[in-house]
Amino acid sequence: MQTTDTVLMIEPIAFGYNAETAENNYFQVEQKDSDVQAKALSEFNVFVEKLRNKGINVITIKDTPDPHTPDSIFPNNWVSFHNDGKVVLYPMFASNRRVERREDILETIKSKGFEITEVDDWSLPEIQGHFLEGTGSMIFDHDNKIAYGSVSLRLDEKLFRDFCEKYGFEPIVFHSFQTVGSERLPIYHTNVMMCVADKFVVICLDCIDSELERSKVIETIKNSGKEIIEISEEQMQQFAGNMLQVQNKEGQKFLVMSQTAYESLTSDQVSAIEKYCEIIYSDLNTIEVNGGGSARCMLAEVFLPKN
Repeated sequence: MQTTDTVLMIEPIAFGYNAETAENNYFQVEQKDSDVQAKALSEFNVFVEKLRNKGINVITIKDTPDPHTPDSIFPNNWVSFHNDGKVVLYPMFASNRRVERREDILETIKSKGFEITEVDDWSLPEIQGHFLEGTGSMIFDHDNKIAYGSVSLRLDEKLFRDFCEKYGFEPIVFHSFQTVGSERLPIYHTNVMMCVADKFVVICLDCIDSELERSKVIETIKNSGKEIIEISEEQMQQFAGNMLQVQNKEGQKFLVMSQTAYESLTSDQVSAIEKYCEIIYSDLNTIEVNGGGSARCMLAEVFLPKN
């Protein structure tokens, strides 16, 4: 199943600009005012409420003051929860993100009635400088067992291929870039330039500079039976690729995104999405500017079986 009705979200208590991740996350801009945490918490709470009002099961867990984890609001990078009961832990680029991996979070998920049969820890390669940042770096087409991965410092190609082999996904490897000043630089996470839903894919094809790789991605998406909804690089910069499709308890589907992303879309793009599902959007400006991540990054999907 491509979509789940349950997501994990981590409530921030010391959210802020993370200089470690900003090395290669070109979306981040440090805001100097002192209200960043308060504004981020307000955005978080409104977002959670919007999801719950549509019948989506949101498990919220508070961050801890120590150790300091300014990016803990983005849990999808360090953990994924699978329908066979497996939980995967991932190797993280920034050392201050590695401490986001908390066993008590897994215990809380279990206490909510979910079954964890195995914790598969892939984090060791981070010591050697090899990273694979969960569903930030890998985009899963669960129904067709395809995984899309854009190579960057946050996605090691060998690790990605090894993961796909173990979990039965066909790896689609490519390189995507964004213009920063006068340079073309690698996009840090695949999930800022593409989103795979049940019947469509939102993607910035202009970011894939290699014609060969672009053709391969297009062909794979078309062969999987999904419609391509293309966004521009300018829209991608407004987090229009950072979306996630979820469903509620009744099976009704929604595409979740930020207000920034929604406002960047044309009426034709909105109509193309709304053919398939309703859109939920929320103002996440403080989180986006300082954290360099948006709606999708804040949601860790829980596909685990229920007890």
